[in-house]
Amino acid sequence: MGVRVGSLVARVVAAAILAVVLLITSTALAIWWTARQDSRPGSDAIVVLGSAQYNGVPSSIFEARLEHAIALYENGVAPVIVTVGGKADGDQFAEAEAGRDYLAGAGIPGDALLAVPEGVDTLQSIRAVSASFTDQGWSSVVLVSDPWHAMRAERMAEDAGLDAESSPTRQGPAVQTRNTQFRYILRETAAYLLYRATGESIAGAPGIG
Repeated sequence: MGVRVGSLVARVVAAAILAVVLLITSTALAIWWTARQDSRPGSDAIVVLGSAQYNGVPSSIFEARLEHAIALYENGVAPVIVTVGGKADGDQFAEAEAGRDYLAGAGIPGDALLAVPEGVDTLQSIRAVSASFTDQGWSSVVLVSDPWHAMRAERMAEDAGLDAESSPTRQGPAVQTRNTQFRYILRETAAYLLYRATGESIAGAPGIG
């Protein structure tokens, strides 16, 4: 009897381990697949998810996102670019403000820019964007972030009531090497599964929080 019970327990444990491995693998593959997509439907606004800035100057990751948003705007994807992201401790500028100023300096008209300087991670920023969209009477959005971040950002935006698509940037440090790409996919897999399990976000590497 004891042998049978032990065998049953072993099978249950093995099945549970296999299920976890399959879940992780399928999520990572979905993140990789989503990262390869580029959706550019006509929308109410383009939203650039924030990343680090230094005294008002966007980091290289943030700059790549902003440049991609400029291309989308010039291609007529949306009439407005929304920048989002709050201040880190000790910062004088919010990510959204640094992004807006960069876009203004690149020639984007002021009436085509909206800064939402809230949120210290993706989830907080998405919720702030959703509230701003409600105020503006908007609903559709094209999200600009790094490729590996796209699936989680889309899920969060949809959960916040937005009609969301994503057009990831193909430039910047997040996509430079295979090792970097692999590392980001692993981190995003953990972040996505945590969000689906708990409804919470995490802070981490650029584009991960």
